[in-house]
Amino acid sequence: MSDSSPATPSTTPATAPATTAVIAAELIGTFWLVLGGCGTAVFAAVQIATADTGDVPVGVGYLGVAIAFGLTVLTGAYAFGHISGGHFNPAVTIGAAVAGRLPWSKAPVYIVSQVVGGLVAGALILVVASGKDGFEATGSMAANGYGANSPDGYGLLSALLIEIVLTALFVWVILGATDHRAPAGFAPAAIGLTLTLIHLISIPITNTSVNPARSTAVAFFNGGGAPGQLWLFWVAPIVGALIAGILYGPLFGARGLNGRSVAVSA
Repeated sequence: MSDSSPATPSTTPATAPATTAVIAAELIGTFWLVLGGCGTAVFAAVQIATADTGDVPVGVGYLGVAIAFGLTVLTGAYAFGHISGGHFNPAVTIGAAVAGRLPWSKAPVYIVSQVVGGLVAGALILVVASGKDGFEATGSMAANGYGANSPDGYGLLSALLIEIVLTALFVWVILGATDHRAPAGFAPAAIGLTLTLIHLISIPITNTSVNPARSTAVAFFNGGGAPGQLWLFWVAPIVGALIAGILYGPLFGARGLNGRSVAVSA
């Protein structure tokens, strides 16, 4: 959530859902993730109160945005995990496919649905935010970035490393929480809390991606250099997902689709 997020990549259920149901689940789930997470960042992260507080910034801040992203994944996983696995994140889909949790032939449907859902949410955020006098979309759409576009000025190498490492850890948590050996029913909570922690770590560095669909959803509406840096927020999460997907089986003894089931649906 992955999410990005992202949420609960499982093996394909015993009775495979119709493609239309998967598309709807991944599109709506990713829409919810971007609207809930990026929407909180745009609308509620910082406000200026002038009446009684003397121009003191108030709002939910980094903590509130982190919690918002975690809640979207947690609720989305419970709502849609039994339909599509609740990925809501191209990196999670790729990690699940590499680990043998999802047939590669299904991955494009997931990824396209996620990107479309995210873009629709990004457009909605822009339309709503534009209803406020003085709103300027450039630099104000919760886009990810490095250098001048990093919230605290972190450079390209820092952004690349943190996005790779946190995405790998995120996918490992997802694969572990949905493993058939894990306690049943707790995966969405574990994954949502993990995404919250990831945001607490990396919002100051990159504004936290770990999800190419989330980054794409607002980059072009944000402008200000975000579209030109979008490549990193596809490359780094995918690299992290590949690392996690490739190593999960050898490290933890799981099997893919050709062996026994290694996960259950959310």
